[in-house]
Amino acid sequence: MKKLLAALLLTALLVAPAAADVVLQLGFENSMSEPIGQALAKWQELLAARNTGLTMEIFPDSQLGNKTDLIDQMLLGEGVMTLADGAFFADYGVPDMGIVFGPFLFANWDECWKLIQSDWWKEQCDKLNGMGLKLVAANWAYGERHTLTTKPVKTVDDLKGLQIRVPTNQIQTKGFEVLGATPVGMSLGDVYTALQQGTIDGGENPLSTLYGRKHHEVAKYLILDGHVLNFTNWICSSMWFDSLTEEQQKALIETGYEAGVYNNELQAKANDYYRGLMEKEGVTVTVPDEEVLKGFREKAQDFYKLGSLFKWSDGLYERVKDAMK
Repeated sequence: MKKLLAALLLTALLVAPAAADVVLQLGFENSMSEPIGQALAKWQELLAARNTGLTMEIFPDSQLGNKTDLIDQMLLGEGVMTLADGAFFADYGVPDMGIVFGPFLFANWDECWKLIQSDWWKEQCDKLNGMGLKLVAANWAYGERHTLTTKPVKTVDDLKGLQIRVPTNQIQTKGFEVLGATPVGMSLGDVYTALQQGTIDGGENPLSTLYGRKHHEVAKYLILDGHVLNFTNWICSSMWFDSLTEEQQKALIETGYEAGVYNNELQAKANDYYRGLMEKEGVTVTVPDEEVLKGFREKAQDFYKLGSLFKWSDGLYERVKDAMK
């Protein structure tokens, strides 16, 4: 009888369905052909190789909805993820994080990566976590943001009076205002027509976006000012993240970092590639020397005097600069 019961138990175990994997749905606005899409495919592969029971499904081109839709789902504890940046976090309720989108804050990418390893960054992530959003990976370069115009811009003084399209957030609006331009908040999808009709004089974005949106067809002057070194962050629900096993949490964070390194290699190659394409298609590219960049940086300092407007904590700029060292 005991042998029979043991055999029946073994049979039941063998035919019982395996526990279902935990699924993370990652939604974002870009396409899979862009460097960030290729790096996400790498992340998916790396996570699957850990075999922790946590799998990732990728939904490009806003298939899961916009950022706000996804954030709403996160706050309900659902297993979704998307990318966001400091300007978004500032609008969302962690104002000090907005400084990372300030003009000419970073001299190079190494300063970005030092900052995200600092105690200051950890404090900001803890605040974000307290609001229900877990920052999983931050070491992803989205790109250096450059300025493309219909009139030549060779120094910061050439921006004076030019109407430059910016995303509709306070940080980037004020960032171009202090440089002397007239910022115009506008949807990215409207920029091509606005440039074509002369409603605006220029726009700004990483080269991959400028080329992908074909803005170079109607604006033929590019200055590689790198006014913002745009690193992005992958966030998910704090509630959902806390429901994972320790092994799954570790795997998600570690593979996210590893995929970020891969992304950054792709982004560096893409910059050269898109610049070459734009030059071949008639864009005049200006590479500012150190003296010209100094002029940009000096004007940008006025931005960091607006802390009360952005509801920053006292001494934020000095603390962030110290954290990069």
